Amino acid sequence: MKIGIIIQREYLTRVKKRSFILITFLAPIFFAALMFLPALLMLNSEKFDTKKTIAVCDESTLFVGKFKDTDVNTFMYVDNDIATAKNLVREGVYDGVLYIPGTSLTLPVNAEIYSMNQIPMTLSDYINTTMKKVIEHQKLLASGIDPEIVKAANTTIHVQSIRMSEDENVEKKSFGEFEFLLGIALAMVIYFVIFIFGSQVMRGVIEEKTNRIIEVIISSVKPFELMMGKIIGIALVGLTQFLLWGVLTMGIYVAVAQFLPTQEVFSTGTVMTEQITETVQNTDTQEVLTKVFDVIHSINFKAILWCFLFYFIGGYFLYSAMFAAVGSAVDNETDTQQFVTPISMLLIIPMVCSTIIANAPDSSLSLWLSMIPFTSPVAMMLRIPFGVPIWQVVTSVALLFVTFIIFTWLAGKVYRTGILMYGKKVSWKEIIKWIKY
Repeated sequence: MKIGIIIQREYLTRVKKRSFILITFLAPIFFAALMFLPALLMLNSEKFDTKKTIAVCDESTLFVGKFKDTDVNTFMYVDNDIATAKNLVREGVYDGVLYIPGTSLTLPVNAEIYSMNQIPMTLSDYINTTMKKVIEHQKLLASGIDPEIVKAANTTIHVQSIRMSEDENVEKKSFGEFEFLLGIALAMVIYFVIFIFGSQVMRGVIEEKTNRIIEVIISSVKPFELMMGKIIGIALVGLTQFLLWGVLTMGIYVAVAQFLPTQEVFSTGTVMTEQITETVQNTDTQEVLTKVFDVIHSINFKAILWCFLFYFIGGYFLYSAMFAAVGSAVDNETDTQQFVTPISMLLIIPMVCSTIIANAPDSSLSLWLSMIPFTSPVAMMLRIPFGVPIWQVVTSVALLFVTFIIFTWLAGKVYRTGILMYGKKVSWKEIIKWIKY
């Protein structure tokens, strides 16, 4: 009963804070902006591009007519020497001059761009690509090879990874790149969430200890009950915030999508934009759409959501218990570094090994890191998108919650002693003594 009262107090105190309300309602706007901003920038890219006129001073004469005008760049082929062309740039006649020196023995592979302002990267890339194609074409002709034959010989190879199961009739497509990115994203979320909300527990304990409020509370509540109530209350705050973020973000996304030029049309479960509809007959577009839907169907989002929930709760409870113990042992946040750093290293280990885990999710290292409770919340989220046997997930979750119970009991002993101790620098040796009491 007392734990329930503490949970209610911790929960209501935090959700009523102005900072919680602002972050909860502003974050979805930020998330929705991340979804729409790239598309809006692409639709209005011409408004941000500054039109440039580039003089081409080509002494080799190989590139005459090869640089084509675009919406933002105009190429003017001139017969002036480079010195005269540069003076014209200084006078503002041209925005820049591309100088390609002539060579008598070899094909020109070097060029220089002179301008008063920074040349856009897109322009540099276009010039590099165009020159590369022209030079390669000339080399093939010099070798007696028809460039059209080489072009026709270029072939794109698609290797599809298929994951088999013990059931001969069950096979599933696998998309390693997408699964890798999804695993990294989930691991990063778990990593930061545990630290953010775990640190809130530690700061809350330190604040109550330094304000001597704890001396009043502890007279009617056991230290262990107080610690558990604080941990669970802040966990509910985190879950509430995540739920509101998801609902509000989707609400903003659906509302704003109605007013975009590329408004999405939902029909028979298929999402297509007007632009895609116009070009759907194109073979390449059909292949892209097919691959997108294959990627979506290859991921078990329901399993990922449940696993994220379990590992968020388990990982948060485990680390919050340790953070609460640290908060009870010190008088201010400055003294927490010697204790927080070793705890942080436990979660940093799987992040350091994230590339190895994502590249080899079934390796021994990946398996052990996803079983050890201190690293499993991050390591397992890296593996989940690739598909993990159910027995491994169940074993990992069970070990995580058992370890949480053990460490909560140990942290409670530290909490019980340290919460009423003031003005003393505590060491690891001292904390071990408290555990042994």
